[in-house]
Amino acid sequence: MSDREAAAPFVHPALFYAGPDEYLAGTVPFIEAGLAAGEPVMVAVPGDNLDRIRAALGPAAGRVRLHDMQVAGRNPGRIIPGVLLAFAAAHAGRPVRIIGEPIWAGRSALEYPACAQHEALINAAFAGRDATILCPYDTTRLDPDWVRDAYRTHPVVWTATVRHDSADYRDPADVAAGFNLPLPDPPPHAATMTVEITELAAVRRFAAALGAAAGLSEDRAADLVIAVGELAANTVEHAGGTGRLAIWVEDGRVVCQVTDAGHVTDPMAGRLPVPPDAPTGGRGLVLVNQLCDLVRIHTRPGATTIRVHLAP
Repeated sequence: MSDREAAAPFVHPALFYAGPDEYLAGTVPFIEAGLAAGEPVMVAVPGDNLDRIRAALGPAAGRVRLHDMQVAGRNPGRIIPGVLLAFAAAHAGRPVRIIGEPIWAGRSALEYPACAQHEALINAAFAGRDATILCPYDTTRLDPDWVRDAYRTHPVVWTATVRHDSADYRDPADVAAGFNLPLPDPPPHAATMTVEITELAAVRRFAAALGAAAGLSEDRAADLVIAVGELAANTVEHAGGTGRLAIWVEDGRVVCQVTDAGHVTDPMAGRLPVPPDAPTGGRGLVLVNQLCDLVRIHTRPGATTIRVHLAP
């Protein structure tokens, strides 16, 4: 155990592996140790790796909460509130043991900044909690820059045989801010309209019509309307009352963007569940993260862009 692991109840290692054998050597003993200690264990990894772990565990897999991360964590902004904290809350007062693999070889460069922010902000979301979240990184298939970033987002680094502190670990908010990257302008063919308090119903109708025209199913079109409505309401309430909405289709997905004069100053915005008895507000971006397949945010004083993607 490293000095950082001994100093705090929350442990967040990056597990570097090369190939299936190293993957199982680093993950299965971790799971078995948790089960032997009576700890609740969850595994949220991409489908192929989930199948490998399930086969290696045999009957013991029935004692582990299993998620396909390509489904549960399609949107990186959904993972902390909807997967990790949800599991911890279901076992409140007990140490929990989790394997979470949010970055896999199929992730796109478009998705990666949100993934890196997620990995950094786990450290803030779980600070002081009695939990261990092990995050595997495939060193043979991932972009080398993504592997190097893992040293900045994880306080400790593991392989199947070695464990040590990360000399490059940095403050979670600072790392997340480094991925607060400008987004390209919407394409010229994007449909646009103004967002203001008198137009919120029209905004929802606009989104519904464009979602249907783009071929979204009835359920996904409803998700689009809800997400656009929440973003527009946030603009009206928190960003000076007016903004601009753009919607278009890109690579088979419906993309929606809201720009306004606001500034999102909390790096955890949209990533922490809001208790049911909390005052009204704060739930909109959490809901948007749950409904959408990708959420990217670029924010600075006087200007915020939130762009969401929905697959059919």
